[in-house]
Amino acid sequence: MASDKSEVGSDAHENTSAKSSDAQAQRNIESIMKLERDAIHSRTHAEHIADKITTFAGSTPFLLLHLIWFGAWVIMNVGLIPGLPPFDPFPFSFLTLVVSLEAIFLTLLVLMSQNRMIKEADKRTHLDLQLNMLAEQESTVLLKLMQKIGKHLGVEADTDQTAQELAEDTDVHRLAKSLDEKLPG
Repeated sequence: MASDKSEVGSDAHENTSAKSSDAQAQRNIESIMKLERDAIHSRTHAEHIADKITTFAGSTPFLLLHLIWFGAWVIMNVGLIPGLPPFDPFPFSFLTLVVSLEAIFLTLLVLMSQNRMIKEADKRTHLDLQLNMLAEQESTVLLKLMQKIGKHLGVEADTDQTAQELAEDTDVHRLAKSLDEKLPG
């Protein structure tokens, strides 16, 4: 009977722990959503329009629209429709001009969108680096604290060289320089 009570207590603890974990996950999701909303709201009007156009330009309806448009243009201008004189006969100079202008503007809009996305990705990378550095600093403080507690309690711990090194502050600049020297290219 006693084991039943401990199992019930264990289940309750696991249930509470799962709820706490779910609540933390929901807070994290809300934080991420707020960052995304802030990024969306900080876009200029031109960036917003560029994003909408490039999203549509990369879609299946856009492809189908162009297939229909080019097909109709060619059919109309090779004389296949009786009573409709070609207005842009082969080699379709006007179509070439229109398509070239469209390509130029789409390219510029895609570049605008990519530049904005690169800025946002850089911001996220810097945030990630900052959080990683804070986590590393917290871990270092905790390791130092654990070593002091162990010493105070007289607990003999077999701390190897790696544990001692991990308890020291990390020099980010030294690590970055070492990485630059060892990475190819």
